[in-house]
Amino acid sequence: MKNERVTVIDIAKAAGVSKSTVSLVLQGSPLVNDGTRAKVTAVMRELGYVYNRGAANLRQSGAKSKILGVVVNDLTNGFFAELAVGVDMVVQSAGFVQFLSNTSESLDRQSEVIASMREHGISGLILSPARATTAADLKPIVASGIPVVVVVRNVPGARVSSLVSDNQQGTFAGVQHLVSLGHRQIAFLGGFNDTAVFEDRLHGYRAAIAACGLEPADALIIPSAPSRAGGVDAVGRALATDIKPTAAVCFNDAVAFGVCDGLRAKGLEPGKDFAVVGFDDVIEAKTAVPALTTISVDPQAMGRRAAQLLLKQINAGKAEAESIISSVRLVVRSSCGATDADPSVKVETGL
Repeated sequence: MKNERVTVIDIAKAAGVSKSTVSLVLQGSPLVNDGTRAKVTAVMRELGYVYNRGAANLRQSGAKSKILGVVVNDLTNGFFAELAVGVDMVVQSAGFVQFLSNTSESLDRQSEVIASMREHGISGLILSPARATTAADLKPIVASGIPVVVVVRNVPGARVSSLVSDNQQGTFAGVQHLVSLGHRQIAFLGGFNDTAVFEDRLHGYRAAIAACGLEPADALIIPSAPSRAGGVDAVGRALATDIKPTAAVCFNDAVAFGVCDGLRAKGLEPGKDFAVVGFDDVIEAKTAVPALTTISVDPQAMGRRAAQLLLKQINAGKAEAESIISSVRLVVRSSCGATDADPSVKVETGL
């Protein structure tokens, strides 16, 4: 019965106590002795039961929850802050409030915060899953009937809605652009190689390398943490290879910023000595020096769309799974070496 829709009656039967005793335990009543409380609590843990404290309060008042959960895997990445802003734009106007939490890529933390949000009666959940999240990890909240939208990273087999960007097309366009600027040794830098997003973006990179008639070089595919520090590390390793890359498509903008830092540390100027393309188009991409060429996902728009999808399911009263792949576009700025002097390339400048 673990991870199914467990009821108070199920708990009472498994623990060999009455339904009213289970209710007293849930309410923290001093009328229950410690031994019984420990036995009931152990059964609840074993069966995966979550007491929806918020829902209980709402049943007493006759109201409905106006709370949505938003759980992301890395709030230190500006992408997710912008995504949360997009979510808030939609849910606030609909009379909801979001509870935001960060998992730092921890599955245990993710389980804890989702259980806590369920206990407080959320009406729906937007989740950017931690690494290695499986359909089984989401089974308890799916079984509860709470609508869920996963964003950025898909979870194969999970019966939830998903909203991801066109990762393959994005890196394909990035490589094509660098080839059009004359580059032939192009690296793919950053990202955890055990995530579906990494696989998709790497697939687009490999496909573009083949389509452009370039020789593939596995030595130029360098995973790292999808962070600024990860970018510094990845470009250092790339420049140490026998194949000397002159350009890179990065897993995300955070990695791209780190690549620029790493290049400068080695006396190379991004956009002049080495071309850099990011992925995401966070706010800082436009104001960075040099301004970052990147694959634009528009994180705020993704947040708005995820919120709209979730509210649609909440209003419909049922969680029917939908899968959406949002389009991306190449935004050319200075970090790739393109300039206004290139007549075939439109370079975005100014604010």
